[in-house]
Amino acid sequence: MTRSIVFVIFPGFQILDAAGPIAAFEIAARYSPGAYALSVRGARAGAVVSSSGVRMRAARLGDPTMLDTLIITGGDGSRDAMSVAALLDFARGAASAGRRVASVCSGAYVLAAAGLLDGRRATTHWSRTADFTRRFAAVRLEADRIWIKDGPVWTSAGITAGIDMALAMIAQDLGDAVAKRTAQQLVVYQRRPGGQSQFSAMLDMQSEAGRFDGVLAWAREHLGDALTVEILADKAAMSPRNFARAFSAHVGVTPAKAVERLRVESARAAIETSARPIDQIAGQAGFGDPERMRRAFVRAFGQPPQALRRAARATHSAEHQGTVLRAGQRS
Repeated sequence: MTRSIVFVIFPGFQILDAAGPIAAFEIAARYSPGAYALSVRGARAGAVVSSSGVRMRAARLGDPTMLDTLIITGGDGSRDAMSVAALLDFARGAASAGRRVASVCSGAYVLAAAGLLDGRRATTHWSRTADFTRRFAAVRLEADRIWIKDGPVWTSAGITAGIDMALAMIAQDLGDAVAKRTAQQLVVYQRRPGGQSQFSAMLDMQSEAGRFDGVLAWAREHLGDALTVEILADKAAMSPRNFARAFSAHVGVTPAKAVERLRVESARAAIETSARPIDQIAGQAGFGDPERMRRAFVRAFGQPPQALRRAARATHSAEHQGTVLRAGQRS
């Protein structure tokens, strides 16, 4: 069975939002010939200028009932695109007749504007979460997720997360073995560990001048050690008092808070992707004891570590059951 996958682009789209998933489906089809028919479409046929200035040619939107999967790309132009009636109608038609609809990065704005995310869990690029939440209060946004599947509607986080989502779709369609081989060919994780916070936390804390970026990078590599102000100040070749004052002014948080954020993101990745005991993870991340880590998680995520682990296991179990069911249907 050949599945028709349509990528919708618009002026100002992010080219990797389209090219990344396209490459994933293309490679998967090498291992399962005839699995996919890929096309790129837009509100107007012809060359469409991406945010980089590079052009990609699009066909006209056509009949939305003739496709299997719709993927809306993101990019700086997504806020204009969500006001294009033809795109919204096409997305609604695809949602009614197709098997699944999806978005990459800020393409979630288009799905939300079409009403397809109302009452559903969804994600988008971490830098867009505040604006997205203000605009679309009916969407249950989960800002730290790499991708989310809520029924037939899929959303993914920033840019390269479209590849993660495509690999999950490939696993749904063709099984884990093909998805794994595709990931190996792309030289990426099949299931990326952790959430968006592992990328946003360091970026959020980096100062414009980069004055303390080296200290933050060193701290991230030594989370199990005692990271006192005195030790960090020594790495910055400053007195503890001057370091604490300058760090807070440039980075926006105190040294202690910065270290806690780095420890939380490291521990969360371990909790969601391994079966290691909670107390062991707490020690390796530098929290010292599980209770201290629990309090930090509640401050950061509103949930204790055990709740995040249960949620991650439930998601993995649902994905595995779906793969087993599809395998049984094929046999």
